[in-house]
Amino acid sequence: MCTESDYHFEYTQCDVLGSRWRVAIPNKVETCSGLPDPVKGTQCTFTCKEGEYLDMQSQQCQKCAAGTYSLGTGVAFDEWDSLPSGFVSHGVTTNEDSANTNCSNSTWTPQGEYIASNTDECTAALSYAVNLKQPGSLTFEYLYPDSNIYFEFFVQSEQCQSRENGVQWMTVSEKNWNTYRVCTELSNGNNVLYWRTSAFALHNRVVKPVLLRNIQISGVAYTSECFHCKPGTHSAQPGSAHCDPCPPNSYSNKGATVCHECENDQYALAGSGSCKPRPACKNSDYFYTHTPCDAEGKTQLMYKWIAPKICNETADGAVTLPASGNKQSCPPCNPGFFMSNSTCQACPEGHYSNGTDCSECPVGTEPVTEFEYKWWNTMPANMKSSVFRQGYTWEVAGDYIYTTPAEQDTDYMTLMLNVPGYRQPHAAAMDTQTEFSRISFVFETVCAADCKLYFLAGSSRWYNDEMEHWTGSAEKQSYSYVILSNRTLSFTWLFQRTEQFNERKYSADIAKIYSIHITNVMGGVASRCRRCALPSGVETSACVPCPQGHYMVNGTGECRRCPPNTFIRSSYSVGPEACIQCGPNLKPNKVRVSLDLRAGGGAPPLHYDFSPLSNVTGSHGGPRFTNRGVRYFTHFNVALCGAESRTPASCLDNVTESGREVKGYICQSTMVPSGIRSQSLVSSLPFLIGDSLIGVTTETTLDGISSPDRLFPSAPGRPDIIFYYKSSDVTQACKQGRAAAVRLRCNPAVTATDHITLPSTNCSEGTCDGCTFHFLWESQHACPLCTRDHYKPIVSECAQGIQRTTYVWKEHVQCYGGESLPAQTVNACVNLDFWLKFGVLTGAIAALLLILISCYFWKKTRRLEYKYSKLMMSSGDTECKLPAADSCAIMEGEDAEDELMDLTRKSFFTKMKAFSREVTDLLHQCLPLSRSDDGADATAES
Repeated sequence: MCTESDYHFEYTQCDVLGSRWRVAIPNKVETCSGLPDPVKGTQCTFTCKEGEYLDMQSQQCQKCAAGTYSLGTGVAFDEWDSLPSGFVSHGVTTNEDSANTNCSNSTWTPQGEYIASNTDECTAALSYAVNLKQPGSLTFEYLYPDSNIYFEFFVQSEQCQSRENGVQWMTVSEKNWNTYRVCTELSNGNNVLYWRTSAFALHNRVVKPVLLRNIQISGVAYTSECFHCKPGTHSAQPGSAHCDPCPPNSYSNKGATVCHECENDQYALAGSGSCKPRPACKNSDYFYTHTPCDAEGKTQLMYKWIAPKICNETADGAVTLPASGNKQSCPPCNPGFFMSNSTCQACPEGHYSNGTDCSECPVGTEPVTEFEYKWWNTMPANMKSSVFRQGYTWEVAGDYIYTTPAEQDTDYMTLMLNVPGYRQPHAAAMDTQTEFSRISFVFETVCAADCKLYFLAGSSRWYNDEMEHWTGSAEKQSYSYVILSNRTLSFTWLFQRTEQFNERKYSADIAKIYSIHITNVMGGVASRCRRCALPSGVETSACVPCPQGHYMVNGTGECRRCPPNTFIRSSYSVGPEACIQCGPNLKPNKVRVSLDLRAGGGAPPLHYDFSPLSNVTGSHGGPRFTNRGVRYFTHFNVALCGAESRTPASCLDNVTESGREVKGYICQSTMVPSGIRSQSLVSSLPFLIGDSLIGVTTETTLDGISSPDRLFPSAPGRPDIIFYYKSSDVTQACKQGRAAAVRLRCNPAVTATDHITLPSTNCSEGTCDGCTFHFLWESQHACPLCTRDHYKPIVSECAQGIQRTTYVWKEHVQCYGGESLPAQTVNACVNLDFWLKFGVLTGAIAALLLILISCYFWKKTRRLEYKYSKLMMSSGDTECKLPAADSCAIMEGEDAEDELMDLTRKSFFTKMKAFSREVTDLLHQCLPLSRSDDGADATAES
């Protein structure tokens, strides 16, 4: 009869209702009888939690005991003493030329903590089949240090079809283990996981295997057993989902619940399964580093034990760690650098240095760019060191850079130097034997074992080839490698102490590099300058150019200014013939968006402002169709005023991978409507029509470029302003290159700034001969600026004392912008009726005054006549003898006012009256009187 040790339980496949049966399966066929009967099993959706397993006898989840762990619905593989059950590894031949190669032994090899791939020219595959009861996931850790091996991972279903994510090429890792997770869930059913490595044409290359560990798969629905913790780990509590590694200086056996401390004279690394005796400390158990330079230009020498420290300082013959903090003078900066804030900084572009101060290269010379490292206070920015395990790598030591002890002697100590590229070689010829650059380095190795130093070069740090290697101790020597390709951008030095596995037996073996020198590097620094070789003036040259508007005197480095109204295309140009005369209405070194043109006939100049038209403007011809009915059209981009300080016109090819783009004043491309959602149009076949502005004028011909008026008929009036362009692109059909003429026509009714049309005649694609293109640009901004000469005043009649002045444009005037029409003005005025009334009134008043004055003087005259007559009558009786006055009295007919003196301010009439009286008195005084008979004189009194 069968006992419990003779069989085990399994579940049947789930039926359509999600049910299954538990059946007993004998461990060996026909060894016993009386197996338990099948019983109803758990539902197919049944699962156990992490730290639990399914007890098939009771069909209940039970917690894992201490010292074991469970993933619940998953399985894990972290022990690789042997190939776990379910894994299969095999090797096949990759290269057809190596059909005789036996790859049966090229398999993945368990190495205790991980499994390692092959290192020969075969393909090694590692596979694992798993049946998932529910959608699951997959994670694993890998170390992929060598790009000479192709490493891929993929998943196949039970129909041998790849999953949605397909083949996944792994990313090369430098020194750390990478974790990979499958992006999509693994589906139900059978899944076969594949890890595959392939090597091609390795020859004598140093090949490092791919390492794989800690594979975890979820979705198996349950696990029927718990896994024992591997040595170096433990789980103290029941129901653990994982085991914790033991700390340093402690160990554990398989299935441990606790970690045990090592004795004082023993040590153990973290996660160790046993302790080892501590050896006496030696000089190779510590290393030294330099601190960055301080403000005083000093660096400190610091000594450190190799971590983790495993040696015993108190053992017989042990050495102690030297005291740190001893200050030393910092080494000088490398050539091309200068000291700034206690750090070495690269000199600016166009400067050179011997390691102290930067100086600018003279005109007509160029810096010799390179990298020369011969002083090692800090690691250069374009260099990096690494190791395939955690630990120290290459350290700077002032005069050299050296390898520090690693955790294991088999580790590869890696030093990498990357450069962005190389400048054009100084040689005139370009062939496969042209030397782009040369790298030289001085090195030394001191080894007690079979150490190796490798030098590799390639296009990147992932793809490089071995150029040379040295085995064992090597005296101080120099090595140079000539670079013949502009794709060789990465250089790597690898140092391995031994290929035999051990921890730190040969820690004292070191490699030293004293100097590294690589020439002709883009983005490098310079320690000197050299005379430029400029037969044609290449603007990408590093030669120090002349100032703008100057040309270089050939062979002297002297710069001279070009004559007035000329320009120079390149500051690297040589000779006075490099100065080019500016075209009509153009000025050198300026982008003019305003223009002055003489109107002729002595008229004042017309002023134009084209700045609103300076942006890049597009235009296209009518649609055309291929013989298959595909619609396309020709598209033009126009930058009227040039590219200086503005975005130039550009046309792009977005069909091919090259992505060619042309830029200039005018360019053309062919547009095809696209069915791709991300692109509404497909642009192809771009080319330049104009890359230089020849001139701006109203003439229809300039420098061999003609723009006939018949192409764009217009009404008689102001002529069009024509911009002429040329392109340096010479084709078989256009021996002189392409050209373009853009007519600007004044049209105040067009407010848009992109109204560009093509000829409506037989030149519908903008060109009649395929070489010269014609465009008409109508806009109100193409009109001359308005001035005072373009409007006139209109003065209204004086109405109610107000007169208005209104300004209007003259007839047939076309202008825009500039001066605006002045606002209407209002002035005070006087009309004719007012002056007529004022004249009549003034005349009437004057006549009335004249009459009054006449009457007054007439009356006064009559009085004088009366007085005179009376006096004459009196003098006739007495013979002019007047009797003596008896008293003062007023004679009859006289006014008393005649004798009064008016002390007040006299009026005009009062003054006239007084004047008349004075005249009368004067007449009285002038009358002569006759002598009397008695001879006595008589006087007249008034």
